Amino acid sequence: MIGWESRVLFRHYLAEGLSKTAIAERLGISRKTVTRWIRNGDLDRDLEEPPRYGPRPAVPTNLDPYKATIQARLEAYPKLSSVRLLEEIRAAGYDGGYTQLKEYVRSVRPRPPVEPVIRFETAPGRQVQVDFADFKFDWGKRYALLVVLGYSRLLWVRFFTRKDMRALVEGLEEAFAFFGGTPQEVLFDQMKSVITKDGRMNGEKLVSNAEFLRFAAHYDFKVRACRPYRAQTKGKVERPISYVRDNFVYGREFLNDGDLDAQLHRWLERTANVRIHQTIREQPVVRFARDERALLQPLPPRPYQSLVVDRNPRRTEVVKLPPPRVPVLDVERRPLSHYAELVGGVR
Repeated sequence: MIGWESRVLFRHYLAEGLSKTAIAERLGISRKTVTRWIRNGDLDRDLEEPPRYGPRPAVPTNLDPYKATIQARLEAYPKLSSVRLLEEIRAAGYDGGYTQLKEYVRSVRPRPPVEPVIRFETAPGRQVQVDFADFKFDWGKRYALLVVLGYSRLLWVRFFTRKDMRALVEGLEEAFAFFGGTPQEVLFDQMKSVITKDGRMNGEKLVSNAEFLRFAAHYDFKVRACRPYRAQTKGKVERPISYVRDNFVYGREFLNDGDLDAQLHRWLERTANVRIHQTIREQPVVRFARDERALLQPLPPRPYQSLVVDRNPRRTEVVKLPPPRVPVLDVERRPLSHYAELVGGVR
């Protein structure tokens, strides 16, 4: 029987006017076969669709009598290993190999349903997401604090020398000033500066740092934290971390912290916040100005005054005192006769 591809080529060669001998040479068949195909009308079949082949019939194996037992065991205990199942069916009389059993188990083992991660889209002015990311430069390790508005994806970033409460508070104040207001809530990962204990997995409560709660009350936002091992719910700031690594840091050269900050400021202004965001399909700065800026809460009239964190730590400066001055006595040397005259002459 002539195949679909050969039939297509056959018709093409005939349309070009090739002889039967030439067609036979090109298709690798005899001239008699070419004549028979033309005589039997094989070329008149429909060429619109290639032939559809059904599945091959299953080849019987010595594993077949045990497949029902294997499926029943896996339905009851989905994590049973192929090695364990091999022991069980060999005890029942199976004399085949391990490979075919392993392949069969892989194809029929029940897979637990993947818990769907639902994208949580927030209303304008509702939420910002915050996280630190570690970076290594030639002059030392730095920690980037990323703050992103959940609705508009407007991004603020700054590098710090430490990843502590002072950096977090200072950074958030600068970010709020950059946004021109504060959100209703701030979402964190399990950040030690914010979350001291998360017992929600055990039915307990979330315990936040008391100092940070005072800071949150000053700026009138609620503290929210991702559940342990569920950082993907904070994807609006997780993805910008990769974006900062790949689009800003990678392939650039920085001289020092000052140069790093200057280049970062230009990048945020000219690239990060004016690009077409892949999720929202528009520029973050445009979306922010149109929908979100007016819905942020107003900034408090004064900065936060911490009771614990020294916002402006004083540097211990060693004052170098000048060396003590030793007085120099000017001694006038005179001859002995001069002193003799003073005492009435020498006797």
